Order: sequence, then C-alpha cells, then structure tokens
Amino acid sequence: MLYNESDQTNICNIYERRCLSQILYIHSSFIYNQFKKFNLCKSYSNRVINHLMSILISIFISGYHGKTTDFAKNSSCHRTTIAHFLNSGKWDDPLLADTLKRSVIEIIYSEAARTGKPVFCIVDDTIASKTKPSSRALHPIEDAYFHQSHLKGKQDYGHQAVAVMLSCNGIVLNYAFVMYNKSVSKIDLVQNIARELPVPPAMSYFLCDCWYVSEKIINTFARKGFHTIGALKTNRMLYPFGIRQKLSEFAALLSVTYADFHLVTVKKQKYYVYRYEGKLNGIENAVVLLSYPEKAFGKPKALRAFLSTDVSLSTDEILSYYVCRWPIEVFFRQCKDKLALDSYQIRSAQGIRRYWLIMSLAHYMCVIGNGESSSFENGYRQICDVIQLEKYRYIFQCAKASNDFDAFMKVAV
Repeated sequence: MLYNESDQTNICNIYERRCLSQILYIHSSFIYNQFKKFNLCKSYSNRVINHLMSILISIFISGYHGKTTDFAKNSSCHRTTIAHFLNSGKWDDPLLADTLKRSVIEIIYSEAARTGKPVFCIVDDTIASKTKPSSRALHPIEDAYFHQSHLKGKQDYGHQAVAVMLSCNGIVLNYAFVMYNKSVSKIDLVQNIARELPVPPAMSYFLCDCWYVSEKIINTFARKGFHTIGALKTNRMLYPFGIRQKLSEFAALLSVTYADFHLVTVKKQKYYVYRYEGKLNGIENAVVLLSYPEKAFGKPKALRAFLSTDVSLSTDEILSYYVCRWPIEVFFRQCKDKLALDSYQIRSAQGIRRYWLIMSLAHYMCVIGNGESSSFENGYRQICDVIQLEKYRYIFQCAKASNDFDAFMKVAV
C-alpha cells in the first residue's frame, strides 16, 4: 500500500515518541561497523552490544541530556534495565577501555612515525557539576565532592575528571578519562597513566598547566621519552647566578628595565619574554620563560611563566608547543555541550565511569569514525545525519514491506 506525505510525517513523529527502536540498533550500520572495527561483536554478547548501541544512538539524536530516559527511547528495554547495565551489569568494560587506548596509540604513534612530528601528551582536569543533594537523600551520587573550580573561581560540587589526550600533526584523541575521588592523588593518577604509554617514535612532549608540573610526573614521563612543557606557578624557586630566589621576585628585578626581554609573537599576540636556563627545586637544569603581554610589561598580575625540560628548544618553539595544550580545553567543552558531561543522571561511581568510557568512544567516533581524521564538530554532525538517515530509511522500508499500512501503523505505535 502506498502512503502519502502526511502518512510519512506521522511515522516520523511516531519514531520521535517511542518508535521502532527495538530494531533500530540493527539498522544503525555506522555504529555497528565501529563495533566491528574494534572486534567488540566477537567479545560482547548481543545484549551488551544492544545496550551500547542504544546509548550511542541516543547521544547522536537531538534533545539528548544523558538521562536513562533518553537511552530508553532508543531501546526495547526499560530505563531501569539500562541503568542496571551501567551501574552493576556484568560486562567487561576494561576490554572496551583497553581497545580504545590501543587504537588511539596506533593512530597517534603511526602519524608521528610517518611525519616525524612530535607526540603531545596533554593532561588537565575538569568538573562535571552536579546539584548538592539534601543531607536526607537516601541515594546520593557516589564520589561527588566539592572541588576548587579555577574556571568559576570557587568551590564546585560534582565529579572531577582527569583527562589525558594524545595528539600529533593536528589529530587529537582522548586516551583516558579518569575519576578523581581523593583516594589517590592526581599526581599518582597521572603517573600511572604515563607508565602505560609506549615510548613514542619521535621527540615528544608532556603538556600541562602548573598543577601537574611535579618532579615525580616529569621524571615518569622522561622515562617514557617525553620532555615536559608546562606552566609554572610564580612562587617557584629559581637559582639565578646561584642565588635562591622566588620566580616572581626575580621577574620584578628584571622588569625594572626592558633589558634581556625579547618581543615574541604567539598566535598574533605579542609578549615580552625573558629566558632563564638553570636549576629549579627538584630539576637540575631546565628553561624557564618569564612572560608579560606587550601592554602589561612589569605588572605582577600579568606575569606568566613556562617550563621546558628540553633546553634545546628555542623560545618560540616552547611557546608554540605549549599552545598545543589548548585542544584539551576544547575537548571538555565538547563533552559538556554535546556529550552530556554536565547533565548525566547516573548515581553509582561504576555507572559514571562506564558512561564516561562510552562518551570517550563517541568522541573517538566523531574524530576518526569515517576512517580519516576530522574535527569533532564535523564528525558529530555527520554521524547525527547518518543516524537520522538510517532511521528514516528503515521506517520507509518497514512501511514499504507492509501489506497493510494501517496494520503496520498499529504495530509501530
């Protein structure tokens, strides 16, 4: 039976409300092919594949907020079943994590071997903000605490995640997304991840802000073939001319005149930069750059300092490499805006970690899913369009195969 445009619109509306999602996962060929690339279809049962598929389809459908009700709209299962799958279901999530890590390593290290460009390992943390529960709450969110938010300039309640990204020649992928729960220090967390990394095939750098410029972390990355480039706190101790002196005090003395400061341009912005090479507390020899914006020279609050353990780099190279840390900030914004990092409604720590893992897989698919690297934004739009097209094509095929359109509609509803 043929159907008119009005009937087709009705079918589309039905899909948005509840629809044929029990069968939709079979027909999301794009996502299924991603699972096949990772050999997940051989490692996981159909039940696990179906749940993962439902969650990923939900992520790429408009109106997504990270709620279990979002997942249920694209699954044959009730939302409590999907919540159980995340919170306490018996499936091997470390297998997915290890598979994703191996793929990231292979892509980034292969690019470094092909081009000779450096590998950047970028580390930072962010807070997935949550509403503080009442003291009478029977089931508060696990592992949520108050953390100092440098972005908001105040304490923020929620989950703090430490992210580790690898990049080379413009390809940027998330390697690890780990929950910080105060049982293990951030320094230990980052050291553990650094120990996992293979030695890269080219000169490589660990990039970080001042919170991760730690002697322990620097030494751990050095053993893996990474130099460190990071921001420094202005209260760090230097030893100019063999005299122990706080960085900020040394900069104040130097800034009395413009002597030994050089004007450097980074990303079209100009800075006065002084280059120090020598000892720091815990570091025998490194380069420290003292930097002021061109129009704020000598102002204490405008002072910024950067460290490089690779003393062979020029001043311009150190600053241009440090700027390569910025993609991790973009990654956090993408996760919050598109992948529901700030809005997921999952209570158990295991469920949250598993959701973060699936979120990382979704981000990987956006960047690498079509076989070639692209920006997250372009990849995200393409996947949304593909899933939308698959949805309508499947509904059309079901309607076309039905001998009785009215009977088909009753089943669909």
